[in-house]
Amino acid sequence: MKCNPILVLALGLTTLFTGNATAQSYVPEWKDKKMKVQPSVPLKAYAFNLSQVKLLPSAFTEAMEADVRYLLKIEPDRLLSDFRTHSGLQPKGERYGGWESSGLAGHTLGHYLSALALHYAATGDAEFLKRSNYIVDELVACQQARKTGYVGAIPKEDSMWAEVAKGNIRSRGFDLNGAWSPWYTVHKIMGGLLDAYLYTNNHKALQVNNGIADWTGNLIQNLDDSLIQKMLLTEYGGMNDALVNTYALTGKKKYLDLSYKFYDRRILDSLAARKDILPGKHSNTQIPKVIGSARRYQLNGDKKDEAIANFFWETIVNHHSYATGGNSNYEYLGDSDVLNEKLSDNTTETCNTYNMLKLTRHLFAANPSAALMDYYERALYNHILASQHHQTGMVTYFVSLRMGGRKEYSDEFNSFTCCVGTGMENHVKYGENIYYRGADGSLYVNLFIPSLLRWTEQGINIKQETSLPGSGSTTFTVIAPKTTPFALRIRKPHWAKAAQVKLNGALQNIEADGEGYFVISRNWRNNDQVELVTPLEFYTQAMPDNANRKAVFYGPVLLAGVLGNKEPEPQDIPVLVTPTADANRWFQPAGNAPLAFQTAGNAIPKQVQLIPFNQTADEYYTVYWDVFSPKEWKSQQEVYAAQKRKQKELEDKTVDVLRIGEMQPERDHELLAEKTTTGDEHNRKWRAAGEGGFIAFNMKVDPQQPNTLICTYWGMDNRGRIFDIYINDSLVATEDLNKYKTSKFYDIGYVLPPSLTRDKTTVAVKLVPKANNSAGPVYGVRMAKGDVSGLTTPLKNESIYR
Repeated sequence: MKCNPILVLALGLTTLFTGNATAQSYVPEWKDKKMKVQPSVPLKAYAFNLSQVKLLPSAFTEAMEADVRYLLKIEPDRLLSDFRTHSGLQPKGERYGGWESSGLAGHTLGHYLSALALHYAATGDAEFLKRSNYIVDELVACQQARKTGYVGAIPKEDSMWAEVAKGNIRSRGFDLNGAWSPWYTVHKIMGGLLDAYLYTNNHKALQVNNGIADWTGNLIQNLDDSLIQKMLLTEYGGMNDALVNTYALTGKKKYLDLSYKFYDRRILDSLAARKDILPGKHSNTQIPKVIGSARRYQLNGDKKDEAIANFFWETIVNHHSYATGGNSNYEYLGDSDVLNEKLSDNTTETCNTYNMLKLTRHLFAANPSAALMDYYERALYNHILASQHHQTGMVTYFVSLRMGGRKEYSDEFNSFTCCVGTGMENHVKYGENIYYRGADGSLYVNLFIPSLLRWTEQGINIKQETSLPGSGSTTFTVIAPKTTPFALRIRKPHWAKAAQVKLNGALQNIEADGEGYFVISRNWRNNDQVELVTPLEFYTQAMPDNANRKAVFYGPVLLAGVLGNKEPEPQDIPVLVTPTADANRWFQPAGNAPLAFQTAGNAIPKQVQLIPFNQTADEYYTVYWDVFSPKEWKSQQEVYAAQKRKQKELEDKTVDVLRIGEMQPERDHELLAEKTTTGDEHNRKWRAAGEGGFIAFNMKVDPQQPNTLICTYWGMDNRGRIFDIYINDSLVATEDLNKYKTSKFYDIGYVLPPSLTRDKTTVAVKLVPKANNSAGPVYGVRMAKGDVSGLTTPLKNESIYR
């Protein structure tokens, strides 16, 4: 989900984003009696309920405990405030800040309800059941008071929905009739209610959900397909998924039929035809649509839905994903296999990966494979686990992959972005994908996380013990009161080329099967043990469009080079110069800690310590490294020397420099501004003017010759950034920052007419946004004498060593 357009125009921020999330976690379970409609296609694997998997101590339980501490600080009445107000009831608490007070009120409640239900299922914690039941009771009261079936907290929702029902639809990417992606919020509420029913057995939650589904059908019943498609131009979350699950839980086909109303033809028909139309698209707007297709395929065998889900997953994972398993830059997808220049502070929105893991689970149920779970493991360890500050429990919206970047975390009560909502769920459900039950009665082990499986159907438990990646051994112990036959399927991870399996201490001569799993079929006895031995080593993953830019892994974990608590200058971001391609010779242990390493004398300008990326917190880091052979490094130094000479030539021609966002330089240049915002991104300060505002300042010029105004911008911004540039009230240029498609700094020169500077020592510069746009962000301003357009070629956002 993208920014509230009103807020974007007012603030011109690079930090106000929204990302769609799917607050509903169900994947088919074996003979699930709650489901009135069972899958019509032959699924090969079934999820275990969270109540059957107990996490044992590990980094994952630490993350869960941090999340739980935060969830207990949240006051349900404050999340319910606008629900009660809009239902004509007296609120019991003051609404929260952040997105809860800026147009997307209500979405957080859905996520919070899901998180409560999921954690109750995983642990049986009575406080979480109490809170979940309380919220459901409050929503029952709201629904009864409204008498329409609807419950919500969206600003001006009644008039907005009335317009939609009449077919008066004004739809943009994230704005439907003046409301901020309202179907997105409806979906979050339905998702939370469905989770409350599925994981706490609260039947009232299902009744409220059904009421919202009926209201949905009534609202859009008179809209023809063209109006529906127009409405779906605005992000609608996973409404199809919520309605499909409502169908499965009730058996009422009207909900299945209604799910097809939320079918975005322009996107989904292309995916069904295996056409990659994703470049330029907002990533996480699409993923929930595809999850709905995957779930619907399970229930009615719609081959079109199957094709959509499979092709989308293949395209995102194989052509749009970074080393973390995350995707998108500034929430948008670029061209396939083009990622090298898209390393910024705003890479990999966390909601995207939350949703991709859900899609992966659905695909695994239909066609189990180690490849699916290799991706799941990569994204879980290196994005989801890495997205939380493990001491505070706060979470990231984006996970920065800028070389020399760091993470920015939410606060407790004034963020409530989409990724805060999904973050509430992410860290209480780590048990949901470790094991699957095969349709043939086998047991799949997908993830190597310390845990205890209570396989009630078989009457046995499986205990998994491991310190992976601290060591390369994982042990499974069967706890069975009687001999029990089944096939144990253990994933062979892609990073363990020489993996071995031992049964009760004896090495087994087996190879992975066609799905990528080691299979042991036998009559299992109490205390039988299987050991998976996975030798750990370093290996790399290169950028698809730059073989010399690599991320480094150790076993399942991505490693980060730690660069300290002060933001490094570009020249301090390390590169590796080595004569060997073997990453095991690039690093060595650092002290006695099992997962602490350091460069082995091959880093420039200095040696660097490495730790698992998922354990970084507030420090600056790099996860991508530019790697050179000694010969390449010599040539590269010559390139950098030429760049330095070019920069020196520009500096020699410089008449004046304005350091934007700094108090004294702005005073010195008599800067005046209205409706502006300042910030600090990419190691530079910036200023932007919202609609109706401006930025004005004076700059020195050379009165004897032409002058070039040079403004510094950041590319890949994807929002309304069209503005006019005036010199002494004369229009000299109109700029559109969306022309600059790469995540790097652009120094753009505007050669001024000599008549504007002749016989003058200063000129007045003014940046004025067009309607529905902002001016900037501008990261710096320079005035140079002469026509220096040859020196203002866009500068790459790279270390001077790269």
